[in-house]
Amino acid sequence: MTIKFWLNGKLTEDTIAADTLLLDYLRTKRCYSVKRGCETANCGLCTVLLEEKPVLSCSTLAARVNGKHVTTLEGLQAEAEEFGAFLADQGAEQCGFCNPGFIMNVLAMMRERKDPTEEEIREYLAGNLCRCSGFVGQERAIQAYLTWKREGESV
Repeated sequence: MTIKFWLNGKLTEDTIAADTLLLDYLRTKRCYSVKRGCETANCGLCTVLLEEKPVLSCSTLAARVNGKHVTTLEGLQAEAEEFGAFLADQGAEQCGFCNPGFIMNVLAMMRERKDPTEEEIREYLAGNLCRCSGFVGQERAIQAYLTWKREGESV
């Protein structure tokens, strides 16, 4: 079957098997930030944005993106680097394996919520597993990032 969609802002057309998972397809397109973790849709490592909403690419058929916009971390480098500096500053990056999916969810949250509460932040993090930490450093990084963004917007 043929699919035609926007990948990180670039119109893409390809022929795929009907059962191709989005995760596998994206990795063939050099989107290596999209990682395979649990293979049970529980860890968040494969998170991408589909029409600006976070989805797990390991449980999404590539055919579903036909006519839509898909964004991976590769398409959000400036934002990812900006937020990544806050993760590093809070000592929250540790091994970094979970960072791409984690960052995708944080950036999705920033698009959907102007001023998220601590509870909303935890809800957005709920689908991401981090084997190195309990998200304490990550939550501090998010709070610092939100404060920085708010201060920048009020200038």
